[in-house]
This record gives sequence, structure tokens and C-alpha cells, in this order.
Amino acid sequence: MRHRFGYKKLNRTSEHRKALIKNMLNSLIKYEQITTTLPKAKVLKPQADKIITLGKKGNLQNTKILVSKLQDIKSANKVKKNLAKRFETRKGGYTRIIKAGFRYGDNAPLAIIEFVDRDVEAKRVDRKKKEAKKNQEEKKPASA
Repeated sequence: MRHRFGYKKLNRTSEHRKALIKNMLNSLIKYEQITTTLPKAKVLKPQADKIITLGKKGNLQNTKILVSKLQDIKSANKVKKNLAKRFETRKGGYTRIIKAGFRYGDNAPLAIIEFVDRDVEAKRVDRKKKEAKKNQEEKKPASA
């Protein structure tokens, strides 16, 4: 029987666990696909589905709850504007977990968690900034 087992602790204190889930949620919303360990992905999946459901409801109270859970206005705006519209006809199951083998160092089981109808270009969000910065540095003459 599984009575009174509310959640996975992931061998962390409650504050560390909350921060871990919040950071992983923000990364998942930003990049729409992340690689992590399988137990962390299993904990993250229901949290991500609840965040999308909050974004779909769209009233002021749910927006405030969304911002307080994510603590990032950019992520909250993306959930409300992009992801909620993308999943408006879907009743649930916004994320999927794909097993991805084992990590080299400690043989931990890896998994990829992603949105079902994800935007492939979302993974390149930071690459554009890095490439632009790199191009600016190349254009500047070296001071001797």
C-alpha cells in the first residue's frame, strides 16, 4: 500500500527541492525540451502540466499564481501567450518523458522531458545571443 507517501523527496531538503523544480520548470518553458535524470523528470511532469493548465485559464488570479510559482515574468508570459494557445484544444498530457540511456559518470538513468507539440527553434534561444556576441568580438580590432 502507498498510503501517506505524498511526493518524491529526491534526497533533498524541502527548500532545495522547491528551487530545483522551479528552475527546471523555467528551463523547460524556455527551451521546451530538457535532459535530466528520470526521477527528476517524473517529479517535473505533473508540475509542468499544472503550470500549463493555470496559463490556459487566463484570469488575473491564475496569472498571479503562475508568476509566484515560476518567479520569472518572461516564463509566465510565454506560458500565457504561446503555450496556452498551442494547447487550448488539448485536455491534458502536455509533456512527455523519453528515456535516454544512462549517464557516463554514475550510470544514472537519463530522460528527456519535452512539450508534446514543441517548437524546435526554442532550443536555440541562447545560441543567437552567443553568436551575435562572437561576431561583434571578431569585428573589433585587437588593441596592441
